[in-house]
Amino acid sequence: MKFVDEVSIRVKAGDGGNGAMSFRREKFIENGGPNGGDGGDGGSIYMMADENLNTLVDYRYTRHFDAERGSNGGSTDCTGKKGEDLILRVPVGTTVIDSATQEVIGDLTKAGQKLMVVQGGWHGLGNTRFKSSTNRAPRQTTPGKPGEQRDLKLEMKVLADVGLLGLPNAGKSTFIRSVSAAKPKVADYPFTTLVPNLGVVSVDRWKSFVIADIPGLIEGASDGAGLGIRFLKHLARTRLLLHLVDMAPLDDSSAPDAAEVIVNELIKFSPSLAERDRWLVLNKCDQILEEEHDERVKEIVDRLEWTGPVYVISAIAKIGTERLCHDIMRYMEDRADRLANDPAYKEELADLDQRIEDEARAQLQALDDKRALRRSGVKSVHDIGDDDWDEEDVDDEDGPEIIYVRD
Repeated sequence: MKFVDEVSIRVKAGDGGNGAMSFRREKFIENGGPNGGDGGDGGSIYMMADENLNTLVDYRYTRHFDAERGSNGGSTDCTGKKGEDLILRVPVGTTVIDSATQEVIGDLTKAGQKLMVVQGGWHGLGNTRFKSSTNRAPRQTTPGKPGEQRDLKLEMKVLADVGLLGLPNAGKSTFIRSVSAAKPKVADYPFTTLVPNLGVVSVDRWKSFVIADIPGLIEGASDGAGLGIRFLKHLARTRLLLHLVDMAPLDDSSAPDAAEVIVNELIKFSPSLAERDRWLVLNKCDQILEEEHDERVKEIVDRLEWTGPVYVISAIAKIGTERLCHDIMRYMEDRADRLANDPAYKEELADLDQRIEDEARAQLQALDDKRALRRSGVKSVHDIGDDDWDEEDVDDEDGPEIIYVRD
């Protein structure tokens, strides 16, 4: 199934039914008085989190959703039928945003959680409502109110405890295959991973955590290069980040340089996300001589000025992976205990989570705006801040301009 994590839809609640104007007419009762009933309320539209869904692909092609209109009132004081509510099912972890105001309407983080996004219109009143001691035969009714309408943006973020960061071919997919039952594609070329993958790591019979693998980052990812920037938002809700570094790059590139690229791109995307607890995991230790391990580790640690935990592993040979997983599980348990007993720590994490969400949304919106400028036919590449422009590029004012877009 195609992985879709962002869609735009339009939702329209049902209009309320009109009130009826009617009078009682029976044999021997010429002036029976008003008996027009009220209309029915319009149906509302709800979003519901469904744990059986993992993509928003259902909303890629069907984008307009209308709830049922309320029925009109009838004679003999009959009230119109209420319009049926419409429930739209989305994956757990979906954020609902008003496209016009960029207001976050709600966040569906638990299975079965419901959120009303538009409310049905109120019913109209029948003429029975307007009778009084001075007006025995009212000819006044009210129409039903129109239902609310909104343009919404749905953003799905995978819910995982641990997120993997690294360059393409750093061994992230191999690691998740090694420690869980997930089977992401693994190959010896960059960008093998095109969508996020989730794996459940069982430390023992009753303890487990969820780990997320996203496409690798490259230099310039925060400006839209490569695939990773699109998926960095999926790490916003993780509790711990693992920064995987290839200790033995096949292209003879520098491992410290590669590690530094990831840190720089993470800070550019979201300085607050860079504050999230992060562990350094040096992978592929089996591909270099054992006597070179300490020197290679020191090079990377010194370059990053790293003071946090460091693990040396080989995902494919399962060297050091068991200890790493047990330490992650212990970290998760300690974190949960501290959250339960330390209100200040809980408030601090909530503030950090909110800052990460805000920065990630602003960064992605800026990239969307830039892409929209490219598609709208701007005058020149200079107007959109193309860093690749140089003196050898020709800007032909008279001819058609070709703008290449990376989606």
